[in-house]
Amino acid sequence: GALTLLGLNTGFYLSAEVDLSVVIHACVGTAVALCMSGFSSAYLSETAERQHELAELQRAMVTDLDSSIQSTAARVIPVLIALVNGLSPFFFALLIIAPLWLAQAGLTMIYSPMVMAIGVAFAEIFLLGMFLAQVGTSSLIWSGIKALGIAAITVLLILLLEG
Repeated sequence: GALTLLGLNTGFYLSAEVDLSVVIHACVGTAVALCMSGFSSAYLSETAERQHELAELQRAMVTDLDSSIQSTAARVIPVLIALVNGLSPFFFALLIIAPLWLAQAGLTMIYSPMVMAIGVAFAEIFLLGMFLAQVGTSSLIWSGIKALGIAAITVLLILLLEG
């Protein structure tokens, strides 16, 4: 989600003067689409996987598990995973959009709201890299820098395509 909003805001930044409300509406629409995409893809794949595992367990145990904890888990876990998968990019996107809303509300900023939004996206991506380092065994800073590298390559590709 952060990379998507980084790309969207970079594109707007490179464009001719665009009304801030247009940028905000496009970013909110993108945030909602990311949420729905994350939710629906995770829900569909997790539901299929959990139902398959439940069916295999029922065959192995030669019994009906429809009213069991396993059956309940096969229905509830996909929803929980889908919520996390959908809401995470949505909230990250809203944080990136925050400078745009603040500027629209009349708050004066040191830099343009687009630059601030792009900066928030880079900060989120760096922090996400650091978070992922905690899951693995790599250095927090090094993992954050690698994530920033991916963001920089994304912006560079946009710049090259804009020519």
